[in-house]
Amino acid sequence: MRFVWAVVAFVLATVLIVAGIAQRTVFQGPTTETAEISVTEDAPFVLIDGAVFNALPGSQTLRANAEGEIFAAYGRTADMQAWLADTTYNSVTLDAAGEIDVSLVEPVPPAVEDDEASAPATDAPATPEATEDAVATDVPEQEPDTGVVIAGRSPAGSDLWLDEFQQSDLLIASLQLPEEMSVLVAADGTLPAPSAISVSWPIGNGTPLAGPLIALGAILMTVGVFLYILGINHVRRSRGPRRKGLPIPVTEPIDVATIEAEEKGVISSTPTRRSISGSRRAFAVVPGVAVAALLFSGCAADAWPQLTPASTPSPTATVVAPEGQKPPAVTKAQAERILAEISTTVAEADESMDADLAATRLSGPALAVRETNYVLRDALEDTATPDPILNQPLEILLPQAYDGWPRSVMAVVDDEASKLATIVVMSQADPWAEYKISHVARLEASTLMPDLAPDYIGAAQVQPDSPFLLIAPEDLATAYSDVINNDEDSEYYGLFDAETDALRVSIAADREERLAAFNETGSTTGELTFSTTPGTDEPIALATLESGAIVAVTITEHDSVKPTNEDAFIKLSGNPMVEELTGEDQSATGFSTDYSDQVFFYVPGQGSTEKIRLLGYGSDILGAKVIN
Repeated sequence: MRFVWAVVAFVLATVLIVAGIAQRTVFQGPTTETAEISVTEDAPFVLIDGAVFNALPGSQTLRANAEGEIFAAYGRTADMQAWLADTTYNSVTLDAAGEIDVSLVEPVPPAVEDDEASAPATDAPATPEATEDAVATDVPEQEPDTGVVIAGRSPAGSDLWLDEFQQSDLLIASLQLPEEMSVLVAADGTLPAPSAISVSWPIGNGTPLAGPLIALGAILMTVGVFLYILGINHVRRSRGPRRKGLPIPVTEPIDVATIEAEEKGVISSTPTRRSISGSRRAFAVVPGVAVAALLFSGCAADAWPQLTPASTPSPTATVVAPEGQKPPAVTKAQAERILAEISTTVAEADESMDADLAATRLSGPALAVRETNYVLRDALEDTATPDPILNQPLEILLPQAYDGWPRSVMAVVDDEASKLATIVVMSQADPWAEYKISHVARLEASTLMPDLAPDYIGAAQVQPDSPFLLIAPEDLATAYSDVINNDEDSEYYGLFDAETDALRVSIAADREERLAAFNETGSTTGELTFSTTPGTDEPIALATLESGAIVAVTITEHDSVKPTNEDAFIKLSGNPMVEELTGEDQSATGFSTDYSDQVFFYVPGQGSTEKIRLLGYGSDILGAKVIN
């Protein structure tokens, strides 16, 4: 009977193990589902909408086949459509039935008005030709008077992309895109984009019963082996004929040598029947355990029931975006990449003193002071190199919540190694332009930043004439210049926090020192005067959470030295910078030197009890000239 049960156990174990293995092999379905995208019309770009990638749940894998280089990038759908607004491309979307639809999108020529001055302004993105900041190599050639693109441009390196990929012949990219993002596929922007494109998703084909089936089969196999061993032992114990009477044992002579050996403690090397049967039993159990171990080693986590519930993340405090607010201009990862590229480009420009290269990533006052610095460094060896544009670690990011152009981003980078903390404003003029830094200033160690919206929400840009701040951004530079010129006699003196204003203290100390030195030798024949005026650049203001704003402005400090005697003249001594910038070492009319101050303020909202606080500033020589 033991053999019968052993056979039953073996049969059941085989069935269970085979069933478990079959679930992981022949009965297991496909691991992915793939959607083929058939592109029939040749175009330099293919834009795949985020709805296509989210047709099925889970991560997405993009595949594109073509000869040569293949480029892919993803970003916000609205940004990509704006970048493609002036060119022909294939648009891949989902129709009402959930099927993939591919359509060719042609650029719309701009409307031509008889009277150009009467043409109304629109919110549509400008073409690359309409913006001076657009890089010349990225501007597509157009047919005369039509605006239709006839040549492409390279999509690589655009600041609009959140990430990009480039591979040869076969491109495979693993993505996890939300519906509001899309993917751009191209070759080089001129050749037709790949036509063999597919998107695949993983399919949940776990086999939670495979592990238990194999485990139960291994247990039954072990039980069968055990029953089989018991059956063998039982047969051995009961071997020989069975009769009614007890058999008479055969009388054999006693082996005296064996008895003497046992009495002396000698152990025979011949194993007994009990030891032989025990070793065989142990040996027979080993195969069952080994088979179970081998089978279990091939079982993945999805071969077992998942009894532990998925962990639920604990709620965290969030800031809710106002209703109707646009998405932020950049993400944090995107801003870090842009800042890294700006930092590298400006560092190369500083080393080679290449103003044209610097102009690809700088604009406004940030570019103007570097152009002056390059001229001075080329002529004067002891002229200091400008502070580098820091790019990491990015401590604060405040992007403008806007989906049009131009758009701006404010960032604070605090580098503990160099003990420098800078605040910058960078702007993008249109979809085809790169971000350029227009204002850069150094933050003081004790600077207290106002409460700002998180980077994933962004902030609205405050209009220059906004009446909701303590002072309108367009009037801030004028008011601060008046405070520097008139100190406590200025009508705006009470608006500014004097305790945190390190720039005003620095300007006052510098002027007092220079005036004292000038009066020692030149007070009888000349005069040194100082004045401050607002800069010509437009202010940039981004809103804070307390209804205030961070405002970046520029002011210009003017130093003028003139002769007071008709027979006297001003001779430059110990001022090689002014001599180099003017090309003169003396003048009968005098010299004027300009310094540019890039200043960041926190301006509270109307009704606040706070005052305007200085956050940071940067001061550099801007130019010099002979007074006419």
